[in-house]
Amino acid sequence: MTGFSKKLSGKSASEPAKLKDQLNAQHALFKLANLLDWESLEQEFGTTMSAEGGRPALPVRLMVGLHYLKALYNESDESVVAKWVENPYWQYFCGEETFQHQLPCHPSSLGNWRRRVGVDGLEKLLSQVIKTAMQCEALSPKDVKQVIVDTTVQEKAIAFPTDARLYDKARRTLVRMARKHQVKLRQTYVRVGKQALLQQSRYAAARQGQRAKKQTRLLRTYLGRVIRDLERKLKPMPEAVAVLLEHAKQIHQQQKQDKGKCYSIHAPEVECIAKGKAHKH
Repeated sequence: MTGFSKKLSGKSASEPAKLKDQLNAQHALFKLANLLDWESLEQEFGTTMSAEGGRPALPVRLMVGLHYLKALYNESDESVVAKWVENPYWQYFCGEETFQHQLPCHPSSLGNWRRRVGVDGLEKLLSQVIKTAMQCEALSPKDVKQVIVDTTVQEKAIAFPTDARLYDKARRTLVRMARKHQVKLRQTYVRVGKQALLQQSRYAAARQGQRAKKQTRLLRTYLGRVIRDLERKLKPMPEAVAVLLEHAKQIHQQQKQDKGKCYSIHAPEVECIAKGKAHKH
């Protein structure tokens, strides 16, 4: 394994046996190799290879096959190239007719090929696999409607989203936006809103639930009035204001049991993922 095969397919003088005659036709990779539309992949990626002077490009099926194997078996560029020499099923999958004893390419060629085809090219590789899976009924359309990603959740630097804080923050944000666009609101509730939020915090700390809820309802009322006043007076409404207004409406209308709630007016993409840990909120 010190050199690279110059001819990836072909016969020697001793007429070596064909891989397809030696391998198990029921093997998963053997079946997949015969199901994938290699011709369309050749047409798709063949145009990305330079036809001008220089070293001839490696076969498209070889590069595509190595990337499929790399993703399927979670290999690195170095390991997938090294194991390719040892595995006849991998070689057949990549288009070899006879067993090869030399490396198909240098591992760096895989990275160069990925940079050449770009993100769009790699997405086309994935779409071809999905298309093949649907054709052989191994996958149904409903299976690809939603993607579930198991990953570490990144904490977001936002204040803890209590209803009272959200109502007050949304109202203050709309008031600033109105001033920016020179809209004179009927009332901004700057003074009474600040006072209501302070009272709500004190009642909540003192465990006076009914009084705290009353102040929360008052903050919600202030927000609703500002929303309606801004809708009446700002026409035509700029897109940025319209988006902000929609988030404010969502905060104003959402209930405790609702899904897809808005937890921050300035970062509406934040979601709550409960992990059952006391120190994580």
